[in-house]
Amino acid sequence: MAGATTADRGERDKAEPSDSGPPPAPRGVRMPSVRTLVVTGVLLVLIGAGGIWLLYGSQWLRVERVTTSGTDVLTPAEVREAAAVPVGSPLISVDTGAIEDRLRRKLPRIDSVDVVRSWPHGIGLKVTERKPVLIAEDDRNSGKFVEVDREGVRFATVDTVPKGVPRLELTPDQAGAAASLRRFGPDRLVREAVRVAGRLPKVAAGDTRVVKVRSYDDISLKLTGGRTVVWGSSENGATKARALAALMKAAPKARHFDVSVPTAPASAGS
Repeated sequence: MAGATTADRGERDKAEPSDSGPPPAPRGVRMPSVRTLVVTGVLLVLIGAGGIWLLYGSQWLRVERVTTSGTDVLTPAEVREAAAVPVGSPLISVDTGAIEDRLRRKLPRIDSVDVVRSWPHGIGLKVTERKPVLIAEDDRNSGKFVEVDREGVRFATVDTVPKGVPRLELTPDQAGAAASLRRFGPDRLVREAVRVAGRLPKVAAGDTRVVKVRSYDDISLKLTGGRTVVWGSSENGATKARALAALMKAAPKARHFDVSVPTAPASAGS
């Protein structure tokens, strides 16, 4: 059979599109002109420049007020002064992280703080203060007390004992207790006392006046009415709390309770 003639190949080449060069635009779609592209680009640049000027250069979006929330012992004025927010600066340029760091450094009573922009003119300072769970005598300032929070952090010095906050007594007065103090360190023993204070049942928490720590495994409580509780270490705190609540309910006139071994709690006195 004879092959394709030159004429046949020419007709075939005309029918098949070439692989080289861009494909033709679909019918009915017009490519934008160079002028349109240039105008669009200029408009985008102007819009971007206007946005930057609005955020950084104009007087419309600048810091005019600073508000605070969540304060209890601290005053809003104290928080605003420590925050040192640059009033009059562009709101977008305010370094909120630096303000948060500054507040925690200058005001140790602050546990956490969230600095937020309140458009168009405000900065909000949302503060959470530390709450004392124990109070200890200040060794450096006679007659003053140091507040201790739930993490064992000593965060503030006060003149009087806050109402309802037990006092911490760290008294390693025996040889074994002194060895425990050297082994664990005072900070660790303070944290153990905090753990005990945080585990007290409601029936005892409100009446606890002193948490006494002689060693890691010798922690006791002094309650109102001359009552005492031998707690032992901070381990098995939830079980000890249940045992103490049951004892105080079963023997409401008892003066001494021992939950150091929670599987065999005991009470005595009346």
